[in-house]
Amino acid sequence: MALDEATTALLRAAQNSEAVPFHSLSPVEARRQTSARGALAAPGPELEETRDLLLSVAPDAEIRMRIHKPSLTPRSVVLYLHGGGWVLGGLDSHDSMARNLAKSSGATIVMAEYRKAPEHPFPVPVDDSWAAFEWMVENREVVAAPEAAMYVAGDSAGGNLAAVVAHRSRDTGVGKLAGQILIYPVVDHDLTRPSYLAPENQTLLPVEAMEYFWGHYLQDPFGRSHPEASPLKREDLSGLPPALIITAEHDVLRDEGEHYARALSAAGVDVELHRWQGQMHGFIQMVGILPASLEVTELIASRISENEKVESEA
Repeated sequence: MALDEATTALLRAAQNSEAVPFHSLSPVEARRQTSARGALAAPGPELEETRDLLLSVAPDAEIRMRIHKPSLTPRSVVLYLHGGGWVLGGLDSHDSMARNLAKSSGATIVMAEYRKAPEHPFPVPVDDSWAAFEWMVENREVVAAPEAAMYVAGDSAGGNLAAVVAHRSRDTGVGKLAGQILIYPVVDHDLTRPSYLAPENQTLLPVEAMEYFWGHYLQDPFGRSHPEASPLKREDLSGLPPALIITAEHDVLRDEGEHYARALSAAGVDVELHRWQGQMHGFIQMVGILPASLEVTELIASRISENEKVESEA
């Protein structure tokens, strides 16, 4: 199946613009360029409460957090970790998507703007994400309800961080997760899988972009096999929370995400895998630009809502 009509039009417009590939720019320049692109997303709905705060993650460091609360007492809460190759992105780049997810699911969405590479390479984004998760666990009653179901979610590099948070939660016993939601996640440093090499997958995230991101995040090629950098390298995947994994048909990350789904399933983890046809990497945050963005957001929301119903009937 080919890219859908909306995606094809978007790529055509990108080719006709004067913007250069972000992976040919410095991180500062790339952030500036992709920030302007992110501003094109349609605004999300108004919610019961939206507030920002600063979370101390080190003696001399704070990260921004944003809480989207759709009602007075949500029954679920989701830590959402944004994508951007550990180099780009932030609260604003994914705000519209997060608002729609909060509205549709009825869950509080806790967003965390972890520090970025290359200024803050691996494992800083991992540790920041874990600090945000611990904060959510400690403040569950404030942001949602005392027994609210807890999830961790993320797209792309944020999916990588979400997977690692799920591993740490299992290993430490901190915060029992109802599920992990991984959207076209980075789970391995191997850039030779067929989806990486297919010409039709070289869209807004070509293989050169992933080389750029890995080069800034973790320069040591051998260090990239660390299981907190490449979650697929984790020897024991058993006992992890149920996983909803979404990949895009025309995405260089497609194969590793689906390989991770199979590995989790083989380890006894409950896995639901969807390959979104006609889509490229990054589509979920393109609210109002690519129709599939709201489609997949509604799927995620429905799974959270269905779990709430099961919990209430138990």
